[in-house]
Amino acid sequence: MNAEAEAKTQVNENSKAKPRKPRRALPTILIVLATVVGIVSVFALWAQRQMMEQDTWSNTSQQLVENSEIQSALADFLVTQIYNNVDIEQSLAERLPPELAPIAGPVSSALRGPAETIADKALQQPKVQSLFVDASDATHQKFVQLIENKGKFVSTSGGVITLDLQSLFTSVTDQLGVGSKAVAKLPASAASIEIMKSDELSEVQTGVKALKTAAWFLTALTLILFAAAIFAGRGRRRETLRSVGISLVFIGLVVLFARNVASNQIVGSLSSSAANDAAVGSAFDIITSLLRDTGQSILVYGIVVILAAWFAGPSRWAVSARRAVTPWLRQPQYAFGGLALVLIVLFWWGPLVATQRLIPSLLLIVFTAAGVEVLRRQVIKEFPDLTTPQVTASPGQPAP
Repeated sequence: MNAEAEAKTQVNENSKAKPRKPRRALPTILIVLATVVGIVSVFALWAQRQMMEQDTWSNTSQQLVENSEIQSALADFLVTQIYNNVDIEQSLAERLPPELAPIAGPVSSALRGPAETIADKALQQPKVQSLFVDASDATHQKFVQLIENKGKFVSTSGGVITLDLQSLFTSVTDQLGVGSKAVAKLPASAASIEIMKSDELSEVQTGVKALKTAAWFLTALTLILFAAAIFAGRGRRRETLRSVGISLVFIGLVVLFARNVASNQIVGSLSSSAANDAAVGSAFDIITSLLRDTGQSILVYGIVVILAAWFAGPSRWAVSARRAVTPWLRQPQYAFGGLALVLIVLFWWGPLVATQRLIPSLLLIVFTAAGVEVLRRQVIKEFPDLTTPQVTASPGQPAP
């Protein structure tokens, strides 16, 4: 009987132990899924913000027109359009005395270099730059209206989105001294850049709408998968938290690496000549600066999470560090007061993308506050005898 009882006990213990194996693998599976989904969500969220957010678009336009390489390329474009659509030689001949009319041709050719210099300097003026930003904002508003089927730009059959630079063109030509009558004869296409053709709009509408949904859904799914992994890692949550940090570091590195690879490919494919490489490269860097900042922020988050997992670990240095801060963490006013001070400095400095937007800012506050509370409970349980130092009472006064 005793032998049978021992055998049953052994069987029961084995049956209880077996399910633990897949359970220990579950956090790893969830983290791997979160990593894959997280990488996709970063690119989707960046594209959605860059294309659909007016403030992001406007800031990007301002940075583009303030860039020296892009100013030079834009000045070359404007002067080229003038020479291609205005008879500069005839315009000069009409202004010169009849005996000097034969030199109008050579002079018009010689003036092209100085004209580009004047146009370049004109584009450095804030008033002229604002014309470019206004034109870009107007184009973006039309784009958003068309994508979302709002306003009068609801048809894809005849709708073509162009960047209308007429006001910028007029301002620059005034400084170049080109006659207003000659400029008035310019075709509308000379001062505009076609952004999208009508036969492309239907596909773009579908793609952008799907992108808007995917951006937020995938981001939320990534956070849910990470949270589920930590919850499922019962008994090994510190190790699971460290794995989450490693995953975040990996996501950040993949985003930054992919951006660098894309930069080399896109500059080579879009640049028509070596002279335009600098302008195309600068434009790519500016347009993808939000993607770069996001990748760097995620990398920092991962490092912080890894350090937090180490701080909660059994190493001698970690234990000593926890022991040193335990007297202060015991008191909520010190623990969360210190956290508030750190967050105030962080939001004032603004090095992370999360500190510049409402929802990510709220998530950052919630996650850090939860982390501090978990740490408080750990050290109070670990060092129950350590208390917060009291201020020594002065002679003749009772101790507090």
